[in-house]
Amino acid sequence: MIAIQQTDFDTGAEYQRLVKAAPNAGGIVLFIGRVREFSEQQTVSALFIEHYPGMTERVFSEIAEEARQRWPLLAVTIIHRVGTLQAGDNIVLVGVASEHRAAAFEAAQYIMDLLKSRATLWKKEIQPDAENWVTAKNSDHTAAERWQKK
Repeated sequence: MIAIQQTDFDTGAEYQRLVKAAPNAGGIVLFIGRVREFSEQQTVSALFIEHYPGMTERVFSEIAEEARQRWPLLAVTIIHRVGTLQAGDNIVLVGVASEHRAAAFEAAQYIMDLLKSRATLWKKEIQPDAENWVTAKNSDHTAAERWQKK
């Protein structure tokens, strides 16, 4: 399942959706990303995220398919929120079900690493006295590039 939405997601409901989609899964990994209250020594009160509808879903689907080609996955969920999110709010959920935990862990990390570097999302940090658009960090690109070597 791929979803781009403004509303928060229910982590328990998403876990149950993966269990139902993959009843024989031996491992289910859920990763939830949240808005941090800081960024490079700056206080962050909120994050504004926008996307290009249609393109973002296509890129997410491509990343999920690439993960399915690398690992024997039974189900994949990617949910990303857009709009204005407050510090502490959930941003993203990646859920992966597989027969074995190693594949589930690696696939979830792979998906997150690629989302950070390839997703067509634009993020603006809202700080007490400023607003700054956020670009992918070198560490994000390095994390994604390491999967090219495997």
